[in-house]
Amino acid sequence: MISSFSNYEDIVSNFSWPIYEDFNIADVCCDKWANKDASRVALIEVNGHGESKEVTYKELQEKSNRLANSLVAKGVASGDRVGIYLPQCSETAVSHFACYKLGAIAVPLFSLFGPDAVFHRMNDCSMRVVITDARGLENLSSIIDDLNSLEVVYSIEPCESGVNSIDFHKDISLFDERFSAKKTSADDPAMIIYTSGTTGSSKGAVLSHKVLVGHIPGVQTSHDGFPKNGDVMWTPADWAWIGGLLDVLLPSLYFGVPVVARRMLKFNAEEAFSLIESFGVKNMFLPPTALKIMRQEKNPKSRWELNVRSIASGGESLGDELLDWGRKTFGVTINEFYGQTECNIVVSSSTQMGIHKPGYIGKSVPGHKVAVIDDKGNILKSGELGSIAIQSPDPVMFIGYWDNPKATKEKFIGDWLVTGDLGVQDEDGFFKFVGRDDDVITSAGYRIGPAPIENCLLKHPSVRLAAVVGKPDELRTEIVKAFIVLAEGHEPTEELSEELKSHVKKHLAAHEYPREITYIDELPQTATGKIVRRELKKM
Repeated sequence: MISSFSNYEDIVSNFSWPIYEDFNIADVCCDKWANKDASRVALIEVNGHGESKEVTYKELQEKSNRLANSLVAKGVASGDRVGIYLPQCSETAVSHFACYKLGAIAVPLFSLFGPDAVFHRMNDCSMRVVITDARGLENLSSIIDDLNSLEVVYSIEPCESGVNSIDFHKDISLFDERFSAKKTSADDPAMIIYTSGTTGSSKGAVLSHKVLVGHIPGVQTSHDGFPKNGDVMWTPADWAWIGGLLDVLLPSLYFGVPVVARRMLKFNAEEAFSLIESFGVKNMFLPPTALKIMRQEKNPKSRWELNVRSIASGGESLGDELLDWGRKTFGVTINEFYGQTECNIVVSSSTQMGIHKPGYIGKSVPGHKVAVIDDKGNILKSGELGSIAIQSPDPVMFIGYWDNPKATKEKFIGDWLVTGDLGVQDEDGFFKFVGRDDDVITSAGYRIGPAPIENCLLKHPSVRLAAVVGKPDELRTEIVKAFIVLAEGHEPTEELSEELKSHVKKHLAAHEYPREITYIDELPQTATGKIVRRELKKM
């Protein structure tokens, strides 16, 4: 949609969204390429031993058609919810495309979810079918009797779990490789992605087929002119999350770019570097947590041959330390982007467009209107702290929360979708992320965001990970409290605590230093790597 990556202002002024009446994600991400070139590679699947196989668009087309026929034979109809409880693998892509072709609603489930998390999501959307693996079957075994709506379970691998399941591969082989896809509108629901639940219960964000269209400019911007010849995409983010599915998998397949698929039960920096080298990965979405872990590897440039073209990151602010490390290690500036499940990749930086400013996450992605507003929906002046919001209508915006009109209504002020994040916009249009509105610390009259303090602490050699929250205080309303995971070779001492406090005073601000520091072995995080501050507040 963005054909030229020169001047940002020119791109914005000339941008217009394509208008689709009929639109189906499976058609543009799978069948289009399969019908053009039967040998075109869609996925590079890598197993735990480093062995790989290439999967073509034609294979995805034929298998998704077979699965769609199988689902229809089992009574699945348009609008029914189908769970995809799988890791990064070709069966995940096949399952998505089958759902879209028959008009069912795909519900991605994080492969490492335990029984409670899965039960909430499956029960909440009255799921009829789930497609899973041996690990998933084990987790389902303890909750299957209480899932009243669930009728069919497919498994891509055998497991003695006690769950009555259908052999995925054997079953679909019995059905025709041709399928007459349902004609879908761009506004028809395609998927339900559940929020990560950093605040309150996880809610199901319903996204239409046109959500893919809404993502394209953000992916093009954050990857500096995506796609280019030779691009190969990879992310450690699970394809069940919007970051893995709609920032990586589907946009890459839309453009005909191969995607590396690797099941990782736990992220490993050494394996990540080896994967990038072995499969010629040129483009990556790396969440901040993954970058922080990779940064701990010593001398990666001398150990691996890396030929990376673009790296995008989002979820939390990176800070100067990680950005500098990224330049030295990969030879590129990591482009930060911003969004959330309900409205994703609406702000981004881009080296190629000249959108980069230290401390800021970027400008509005062409096609999206983003602003900082007050609690009445008024746009604030440059430099004023308020809520980051996106104006509707917008193709990337969710339809609403599944079966929760009250929560949907509360997400908006007028025609502004309010993200729940605080930020400021400067006179040049750059946005700075300050923190969640419920994470902001009020201390002695100051409103303090945790991100700058955490980034400052990370620059100290003794700190591996850091999280900051407000602790109630009778005198100051709240004080800044830091939870720190120490780097290898460092021990918690009073002297170190005083050194870290002085470090923040010196490098950030006197009123922002942590008055209390607690050392812990690990930080509570969501499955997507975001810090769960409410757990720290309980501590």
